[in-house]
Amino acid sequence: MGAETTEATTDIEAAISELEDAIKNDSKEDIISQEEIFAKTAADHVQKEFLSSQLNNYQIIRRNGKVTAFDTSKISIALTKAFISVEGGTAAASTRIHQAVESLTELVLNAFTRRMPDGGTLHIEDIQDQVELALMRNGEQKVARAYVLYREERSRERAADAKTNLDAQEKTDLLSLSVTRTDGVKKPLDMVRLNLIVTEACEGFSGVETKAVIEETQNNLFDGIDEIDVAKALVMSARTLIEQDPDYGYVAAGLLMDQLRQEALTFIEGEKTQATQKEMKERYQDYFQKYIERGAELELLDQELTKYDLNRLSKALKPDGDRQFTYLGLQTLYDRYFIHSMDIRFELPQAF
Repeated sequence: MGAETTEATTDIEAAISELEDAIKNDSKEDIISQEEIFAKTAADHVQKEFLSSQLNNYQIIRRNGKVTAFDTSKISIALTKAFISVEGGTAAASTRIHQAVESLTELVLNAFTRRMPDGGTLHIEDIQDQVELALMRNGEQKVARAYVLYREERSRERAADAKTNLDAQEKTDLLSLSVTRTDGVKKPLDMVRLNLIVTEACEGFSGVETKAVIEETQNNLFDGIDEIDVAKALVMSARTLIEQDPDYGYVAAGLLMDQLRQEALTFIEGEKTQATQKEMKERYQDYFQKYIERGAELELLDQELTKYDLNRLSKALKPDGDRQFTYLGLQTLYDRYFIHSMDIRFELPQAF
């Protein structure tokens, strides 16, 4: 044991000498590097007090679930950094700090060997809890507080990183989804258009967010979902947010309008046709004239209407009026009042 102590002391003195040189040169990077060497030296000394075979019986479960070998130096490094954060960089060269780190590391190891004498698996949080206890029980309240604050800061950083990774994964998941058309053919979900129509529906309402609607919608989507159900999911997602802000009622109406435009235009044009709110401003005049002609043809509108100056009338339409409906108002018009053929509504609000 005497030879081991002499060897450890020599290592420590060498580490201290290197740290003092780094401090004199005001090199922060060198201080951090030597700090770890210092802590490692202390850890090696402590580890010699335990049978290596005994330490080999312990494993650590990291936060990502990975199991790794027990490493005493990690404890010593964490303790050393905690002392330095309180007492400054020069503390790394202090014999007193070294002895404190060595003693505290030994206390932490003793706590686990007493509790699990035959070895076992420890979670990293359990080890950090023991480090806090050791600091408090040895009167190092300031250092313990610094260590607690450090853990909290790291926890926030991990949470932020996890959210960033989750957001990225969710975005990837959305981009990889496919939708099923009415003819049974599958195609990729058009995220560009989805974002566009939600953004349009939210435009002008300060208390609503496009992101909130899309995130809520994502919870109701799955690979292979029917195309029409994507549109319904958008509307339902906006409706669930009405409790947060009543303006989401207008957002839901705007998303419902996208369905109504597609239904009406497809019927009028004879093929699948979509239009955003902005695009509809350019199409409303043409739609209105065709709507009158088709309605008269189906005997749903009076033939006399076709004799009016439809071009002049269509120019008087105000497409932005479609955005003044709440969800309930627009849904009521759709269910009870818009004219239809074979249960297909081809009348839009400005033509009503």
